[in-house]
Amino acid sequence: MLYDTLENLCAYSALSPRLARAFRFLAENDFSSLPDGCLELDGQDVYASLSTYETRLINDKPEAHRKYIDVQFLLSGSEKVGVAPLSVMKEEVSGDEQGDIWFYRGPTEPLTLGGGRVLVLWPQDAHAPCVAAGVPETVRKCVVKVRV
Repeated sequence: MLYDTLENLCAYSALSPRLARAFRFLAENDFSSLPDGCLELDGQDVYASLSTYETRLINDKPEAHRKYIDVQFLLSGSEKVGVAPLSVMKEEVSGDEQGDIWFYRGPTEPLTLGGGRVLVLWPQDAHAPCVAAGVPETVRKCVVKVRV
């Protein structure tokens, strides 16, 4: 897992060309002109998903992905994301191989997204996003999916 600010992401570009592509996309775009939905950046190797939603009070089903790294960045608002190593999850609840998402039960620790912070989650990182940082609010998020 990587938790840093958008302005520092260039320091991590050497990790992989695909991650570098995702970081450039976040740093160089005016998201106010982009609608919600999916945008291919490099076919299925790197693509972005923009969405607007209401945060909720709890998310007790952490998730993880096996084929993709998540690069999560809030464009507006703030939210908590519970994070933990996948190894501490107590139970796999369900999974969808086609959608590359598996849900678990287990403890997480909250990190705050918003204010320019970026969260990068590898397949070994369980995460429970979309939790209100106080009272529920409408947020807009960009998640760049990077094939492992």
